Amino acid sequence: MQCPLLYRFRVIDRLPERPSEAATRGTLVHAVLERLFDDPAAERTAPRAKSLIPGQWDRLRESRPEVVELFADDPDGQRLAGWLAEAERLVERWFGLEDPTRLEPAERELFVEAELESGLTLRGIIDRVDVAPTGEVRIVDYKTGKAPRPEYAEGALFQMKFYALVVWRLKRVVPRRLQLVYLGSGEVLTYDPVLADLERVERKLLALWEAIRRATETGEWRPRPTKLCGWCDHRAHCPEFGGTPPPYPLPVLRADAAGEGEQGRMGPD
Repeated sequence: MQCPLLYRFRVIDRLPERPSEAATRGTLVHAVLERLFDDPAAERTAPRAKSLIPGQWDRLRESRPEVVELFADDPDGQRLAGWLAEAERLVERWFGLEDPTRLEPAERELFVEAELESGLTLRGIIDRVDVAPTGEVRIVDYKTGKAPRPEYAEGALFQMKFYALVVWRLKRVVPRRLQLVYLGSGEVLTYDPVLADLERVERKLLALWEAIRRATETGEWRPRPTKLCGWCDHRAHCPEFGGTPPPYPLPVLRADAAGEGEQGRMGPD
């Protein structure tokens, strides 16, 4: 949805990407908030959460050694100290948005997978699932950035509606609430979906997958320039920046052949 050519570089070409400080900090903060719920409710305090950061940072470096490169040019450790301090601030801010002593998540970092009637398989990892005594489900996702402006909120909620669709397909239950917790700005965005929302998301996903399938067959992955291009690792391969994509590694169908194949599958109507 962001950029078809970037999708190709990541999914088909699998070009390497450098770890970023922001994304790595997000991974660290997510791990801390997940582990905090291992403690008894009364012990889920801000000091306790911040005390988990060094250990989780060690675990992250062990599981993903490439993140060490982030601070390779920081011999005195000043940048790393500031980076960890910002992680502490994000963790502490969470306590002003939710009270973990009153929460008992039903699931944390939950992997979900569901197959639609079309055969398309959807997969995702949900940060937290809360289930009320009455059975109502709340899906929660942590964001370490700032909340989007109102006109961009729908795009931010698409991920949550995707999760809700998967839960509905698995459990036949429409989640009561979708909740995005923005630690960067200290805001909470909530949305209460209805079945019609999830049906619209399913139709959109089917159309998106069809576009992916066509592009895979034809090899036509077009760049979609946005303000985010400045953070892209693949500008050297992008035509928008004078680059050349690597040779396409998959068989390519001619446009007319692809069209004939579609007609054969869809029938005379």
